[in-house]
Parts: sequence; C-alpha cells; structure tokens
Amino acid sequence: MNKKFAGVLAATVMLVAGPALAQACDVKLGKKSFRACAACHKLDEGKHGVGPSLHGVVGRAAGTADGYKYSKSMTEFGSGGKVWDAALLDEFLTKPKALVKGTKMSYGGLKKDDRRAALICYLDSVK
Repeated sequence: MNKKFAGVLAATVMLVAGPALAQACDVKLGKKSFRACAACHKLDEGKHGVGPSLHGVVGRAAGTADGYKYSKSMTEFGSGGKVWDAALLDEFLTKPKALVKGTKMSYGGLKKDDRRAALICYLDSVK
C-alpha cells in the first residue's frame, strides 16, 4: 500500500470512526505539525488570524468561516459545495495553490504524508 493512500485511509477511518479510534491518529504529531499553521491560523472558534479559524474545519463547507474575508477564489471553490473532509484537506494541504488557484494561503504545502494525515486528525479533534 503506498504511503499517501495509507495516510489518507488512516485519516478517513479516524474521521468516520470518531473518538473511539483516537489512538489510530497521531494527535501528538498532528499538534506538532500544526505549529507551521499557527503562524496564520487560530484554533479558537471565531478567532481569525491572517487565515480563518480552523476550529471545526473538518466537515465545514470551504470558504464559510463566519467573520473571515476569503479570497474570491476560495469563496467560489466553496460555493460549488466543497466540504473539508479528510480527502479534500489532504489534497489542499499537499499544495494549496494547485487546488484553489488564487487562494490567499501562501503556504507551499505539507509534503510528508504522515504529517498531513496526523494534522488532519488533529484538526478533527478541535471541535
């Protein structure tokens, strides 16, 4: 099984199974991976930084955090019914500007599959 698929599968299982499988998710690695995100994003509900709050991002429609001014491209992306699930977050976090051209997010992407999967699990735990 390739590493990328394994990471996405682990994140998907965690998101579907919920807290009962929390040990399947490396929350500690996810929290560590979040450090790069923390420069622009907050985890508190409704508290935005340069980027939108990531509180409850997993399961939220893209471009819809209340009180945050998104780029036109992210707003259009979200208006097409896109919801941040494990697979979509994995794709976005790999290379944000490849998925949403014109996004304000300047981060180039998280290349390591295990770190992306752990980050997604960690973000899912912040509700």
